[in-house]
Amino acid sequence: MVLRDRARLNAVSAQPVPVGPAAIPVSFGMNTISFQPFIIGVAGGSGSGKSTVSQKVLAEFGADMVSVVMQDDYYCDQTHLPPEVRPKTNYDHPQAFEWPLLVQHIQALRNGEAIEMPEYDFTLHNRSDRTIPVKPAPVIVIEGLFALYDPDLRDLMSLKIFVDTASDIRFIRRMQRDIVERGRSVESVVGQYLETVRPMHKQFIEPTKRYADVIIPHGANGPAVDMITTKVASVIGQLQQP
Repeated sequence: MVLRDRARLNAVSAQPVPVGPAAIPVSFGMNTISFQPFIIGVAGGSGSGKSTVSQKVLAEFGADMVSVVMQDDYYCDQTHLPPEVRPKTNYDHPQAFEWPLLVQHIQALRNGEAIEMPEYDFTLHNRSDRTIPVKPAPVIVIEGLFALYDPDLRDLMSLKIFVDTASDIRFIRRMQRDIVERGRSVESVVGQYLETVRPMHKQFIEPTKRYADVIIPHGANGPAVDMITTKVASVIGQLQQP
């Protein structure tokens, strides 16, 4: 399973709850308590294993406890551009993303408000006409190449993770994904990697490693991921205490 099935992973089971700016009421059995969400940023290069980390946290605790926000869905709307021009966008540059909307949505989730996350269609190189409902939860995971890039976004995070993986492994994974999931040709994947992916990684993504609280080496390795889920379990356990 991969995190492309975002609608299923972030299924909304209830209406938004009106709450104050810093706490969300949640019920565990007979107890209702307030908490501030534990927000995790998961960054790393394309094909590094970010989705594996997010998937593991979600699978471990379930959609009631964890909501996932995919930075990929916040690529700027390109409706104003002709279809033949859209593929020429540098999708590996920070300016390709609509940062104000992403920060606004994370702040809303932090305040206990549900959001309608945009859905980006990589086969069209544009946002689709659908949105994905995401509910507030005790744990919010922000996954993306530049999850640790924007200072306003970093300030909202409780834990910042960088998944560090060798470049050859990342390239192979990216090629497999883009061909299978995004309908790309081998030539287009290689060309984009050489022209933008590799240089943008060195210029913008790799430097964000210095902001990480935890650097996971060799991709999403088991012991490191287990450490992350143990931390999340501790956070959720504190919420369950009367």
